[in-house]
Amino acid sequence: MRTKTLKKNKINVVTLGCSKNVYDSEVLMGQLKANGKEVVHEEEGNVVVINTCGFINNAKEESVNTILEYVKKKEEGAVDKVFVTGCLSERYKPDLVKEIPNVDQYFGTTELPGLLKVLGADYKHELIGERLTTTPKNYAYLKIAEGCDRPCSFCAIPLMRGKHKSTPIEDLVVEAEKLAAKGVKELILIAQDLTYYGLDLYKKRNLAELLEALVKVDGIDWIRLHYAFPTGFPMDVLDVMNREPKVCNYLDIPLQHISDSILKSMRRGTTQAKTTKLIQDFRTYVPDMTIRTTLIVGYPGETEEDFQNLKSWVQEMRFERLGCFTYSHEENTHAYNLEDDVPEDVKIERANEIMEIQSQISWELNQARIGQELNIIIDRKEGNYFIGRTEYDSPDVDNEVLISATDTYLKTGEFVKVLITDASDFDLYAKVVTA
Repeated sequence: MRTKTLKKNKINVVTLGCSKNVYDSEVLMGQLKANGKEVVHEEEGNVVVINTCGFINNAKEESVNTILEYVKKKEEGAVDKVFVTGCLSERYKPDLVKEIPNVDQYFGTTELPGLLKVLGADYKHELIGERLTTTPKNYAYLKIAEGCDRPCSFCAIPLMRGKHKSTPIEDLVVEAEKLAAKGVKELILIAQDLTYYGLDLYKKRNLAELLEALVKVDGIDWIRLHYAFPTGFPMDVLDVMNREPKVCNYLDIPLQHISDSILKSMRRGTTQAKTTKLIQDFRTYVPDMTIRTTLIVGYPGETEEDFQNLKSWVQEMRFERLGCFTYSHEENTHAYNLEDDVPEDVKIERANEIMEIQSQISWELNQARIGQELNIIIDRKEGNYFIGRTEYDSPDVDNEVLISATDTYLKTGEFVKVLITDASDFDLYAKVVTA
């Protein structure tokens, strides 16, 4: 064992999982910095805080492996302390304490003040919107609500995040203003369910009013909507999308399945007919809208007929963006009472079939972009290319626009007009249009 020195602690925050975890890590880091602590994100530090994900099997496995990796470093003397927080810790704390006792302490998703205390910091209530952002400087996530009231049978999020709780509009505007002052130009609105926003605070779905307030923030050019729920979608949001150029013609709306029997078992509160009409209404109201969705295959009781129906529907709807996941049998969810009767190899095969269909749709839609002039934002430089995105694309999950860096110089966060010159399944190639 190495001798511990009297040097100042450097706290390394390691983030796993979704954008909501990214946001939570940024809030934690902001609080630590305000307390005068030295804090880094996924770099070397002698004190480690792991913000875990506990959503599905793969995510849980990654979280456990990361904890074990840092516990080993602690045993070797490479780090002094390891703390674990986030969804996995919230959901499985007694098991984790028993199985991996060499972690210094475990914290749940609502125990930020306690975590700060063991790190020698005080929770500062006045720090509305003070975060250390870890995303590229031009975009940031804005979490508008915590938790979820939906009863979806397959989802463990309410177990880990609790009931839906909206953040007041005025607090979100303050946070957006602070982000804009740091150079953020794009806000990505996130929550477990955007469409429920405001029901607890204002007794009505208030996403449209929030958007009206956020578009007034100077410096913010794009506002993007992630994770809307199809049942009870507030259609006045589409009016704002049409009227306000800052609100991207983009919507992430996880639909999960389309077979009526599966939707009923999933407790989604909708049907194939209602879902199809909703998507058609979106495209009627906002013809230029890009719709991203996610689907689950291999849910208990999913027959070959159910799957063929889903395949046909994906081909019919031609979603601009789509991801597909295999069903994960999660303890303490409603669906856990059902038999997980679709074999794993069949689940994987079905997911691959859906993504093959989507790959062809994406290729065809991208080919239609060739020759178009589009406004894009530059996220980074990678190899011989500057990498940007259109308003129809979200970071990390959607198409990117590649521009040769050999004869063009572009700055991160800069908006540029480009001509699309070529396209593949999931990328566009472009050259800058000079004035």
